[in-house]
Amino acid sequence: MATAKLFTVAGTATNPDGTTKARFANDLVARVKILTKAGCSNIELMELPRPMTKLEALQFLQEKGAAGDAGYAIANKLAEKTKLAKRAEVKVAVKPGKVVKATIKAEAESTNA
Repeated sequence: MATAKLFTVAGTATNPDGTTKARFANDLVARVKILTKAGCSNIELMELPRPMTKLEALQFLQEKGAAGDAGYAIANKLAEKTKLAKRAEVKVAVKPGKVVKATIKAEAESTNA
């Protein structure tokens, strides 16, 4: 299984067609240059306090309280990511008197002490 990718920069930017999207990166300066070259406007990116997944970064941005189109874009992407995270949960129903064998593969963090 692949591990979740972590980002150190998150925010929003408005595409030339007028749509505002959530953006993620690991290098603030490089990402701003790329978005500017692509014709994006209203680029609002910020350094995150620690490396975060997209879901964590979106929750952080929502707590910061973005307004207008940026807030709407963050809320929509957060709802999408939350839905995907819930889909990954495993639900098991067992009927009394039945023997059920189940194998669940999950990522485990290895700790070396």
